[in-house]
Amino acid sequence: MRLTALFPLLCTLVAFILSLLCIFAGSKRGYIEHADIFTLNTSMLGRTTLDTSKSSSSLLNSIENNIKGEVNDVIAGVAKALNIHDFYSAHLLNYCEGYFTPGPLANKTDDPDKNVTQCSNRTALFHFDPTAAIQKELKPGISLADLRWPSAIKDAVHTVEIASKAMFVLYCVGAAATGLALAGAFLGVLSNGRAAALINNALALLALLALGIASAIASVIMSKVVHEVNKHGNDVGISASMGKTFLGMTWAATILMAIAAVAWIYESVAHRRRQSSYIFEGKKGRY
Repeated sequence: MRLTALFPLLCTLVAFILSLLCIFAGSKRGYIEHADIFTLNTSMLGRTTLDTSKSSSSLLNSIENNIKGEVNDVIAGVAKALNIHDFYSAHLLNYCEGYFTPGPLANKTDDPDKNVTQCSNRTALFHFDPTAAIQKELKPGISLADLRWPSAIKDAVHTVEIASKAMFVLYCVGAAATGLALAGAFLGVLSNGRAAALINNALALLALLALGIASAIASVIMSKVVHEVNKHGNDVGISASMGKTFLGMTWAATILMAIAAVAWIYESVAHRRRQSSYIFEGKKGRY
């Protein structure tokens, strides 16, 4: 048994779990919903529009007169009257939506928490389109044009559509390669041969490549979408935030596979040195 191989085995095991979590996070309500790729905050969308909109929509004209109370109550009332949610969180397989509690605005004692009300169905090669999702939920008689929805947001999300689908494929490849590397690592612990270490190194490098590219794409998608939303949506009450938990998980998996690959190289070199030392000592004993 090669006890030193337990270290890359442990690294690979954790990386495999993290890669699966990246794929399935938020795939259903209550399942690691906080590990989103990015979150679109629309809690202020209706309120800011009411303050400045000159739309002729009868519903928009009547909402402000019908809602009374505290600021949080007003904002929440507007969102519900428009039939939109406070936030929409994008995941790899779907998106989730819900409301902030106790309200959209933070106060002195509490920060708003996400209360997810529902998630869309899981779909392979999923691409989150917030424009379509919100337009689908708006009450009849109201359009995104009435809410002054920036077209730049739609354009920004559309530009990363292919990248989003490529990211899904790469995560699947990365998870599969990590699973194979995990199986090889188990055999590597039991085997004392140099070939096992070299094979495991190749599997670890394949997983590292797939997860590394997927993580890089995820980082670029987050950065671009969040930047464009915050740049063009600030005036109408739309903002976005990066999924720090997802980012942490995906890069942690990538780094762990890099460590595992280096560890297997060390195992290969160490085995060769042990063999050379054994041969040298064997020959020395003959004289």
